[in-house]
Amino acid sequence: MRLLLLHRPLHKLSALSSSTGLLMGSKQLLKSTPFTNPSPPSSQRHSFHSHRLVFSAFPPKPRSKARPFCLRTNGYSYVSHANVKIPKPAHLENTEKKRLEDLHCVILKKKLMEIGIDDEICVPGQYSHLICPMCKGGDSEEKSLSVFIEEDWSYATWQCHRRKCDWKGRTMAFAGRRSSYTASKNSTTDKMIREITVESLGLEPLCEELLAYLSERGISRETLERNKVKQKRCSKTDQISIAFTYWRNQKLIGCKYRDINKKFWQEKDTERIFYGLDDIKDTNDIIIVEGEMDKLAMEEAGYRNCVSVPDGAPSKASPSDKEVPPEEQDTKYQFLWNCKEYLKKASRIILATDGDGPGQALAEELARRLGRERCWRVSWPKKKKYG
Repeated sequence: MRLLLLHRPLHKLSALSSSTGLLMGSKQLLKSTPFTNPSPPSSQRHSFHSHRLVFSAFPPKPRSKARPFCLRTNGYSYVSHANVKIPKPAHLENTEKKRLEDLHCVILKKKLMEIGIDDEICVPGQYSHLICPMCKGGDSEEKSLSVFIEEDWSYATWQCHRRKCDWKGRTMAFAGRRSSYTASKNSTTDKMIREITVESLGLEPLCEELLAYLSERGISRETLERNKVKQKRCSKTDQISIAFTYWRNQKLIGCKYRDINKKFWQEKDTERIFYGLDDIKDTNDIIIVEGEMDKLAMEEAGYRNCVSVPDGAPSKASPSDKEVPPEEQDTKYQFLWNCKEYLKKASRIILATDGDGPGQALAEELARRLGRERCWRVSWPKKKKYG
């Protein structure tokens, strides 16, 4: 890294060089001092049209068009009062069958509407593919939800085929029946959050081999110890992985692992927050990077007021005219909502994500939610210039 420029009218960060090859913006500019934002001439202002979410003043949550999900019986029942069945004319039986199907249709449609499934575009007796109301089809908005409704409207089943969601269930129109379903993997409202500790995860201090590996990448032992970077050994293969621990108010919240092949995974059922969250408490200037190693490298360059996103960057940004979803549906960026108390105090947020397509997409998504008026972008030099 040789140059750091912030895409902001009338503002630039001075370039510094260092013998270690890590070059960042001016320390003086990134000190935690009050930030005033002069209004640039109209010809130099950026034009932004997408909806944003500013943590300093949250708007009321948008109300969903779908009715709130509620599990309940449908209230209809049928009890036979005769021991002997009396044959009925065929036309009367057909009429009653049609009435029963109509009743099933009304009840089932109501149940599907309550959980956000649009039955109007579903054809009974066939599989229909819709956008999942839980995961919204991800960044690509794919129609991943498969819905099947029985021809007589007696029951419906559904399943989302996105691996990160996997929401599925069934509901019936018969009397006394209730909807049964499994929560989406991304659901944060019903999911139980695990309580974890260093001991319960079996984490160990870094071995000399990993210390040497990280030292070659410019990360000192002191920085690793301050950020509580650990290791975890697989009992079956004896393979060692780096463990990046996520803390809030000195309490372990989550843990992310990286093996020698640069494969990442995280502890399940833990809350998503920024990596290094305690380092931005009560700060006016915040730097956001794309990975844990980037956060550690920033500290080596002298900047502790830096955090990393927990899940990396998306493949592409959402369409510019698409509104930011409400908190309960913004699953990909739930970590922003979980850390809003830390972010709302910042007057300047520096988005130092990677310069590739996904990195730029991440910066765009963050700016839409944090408020563009207080976000600065970093432009990194292309690697090919330095061979």
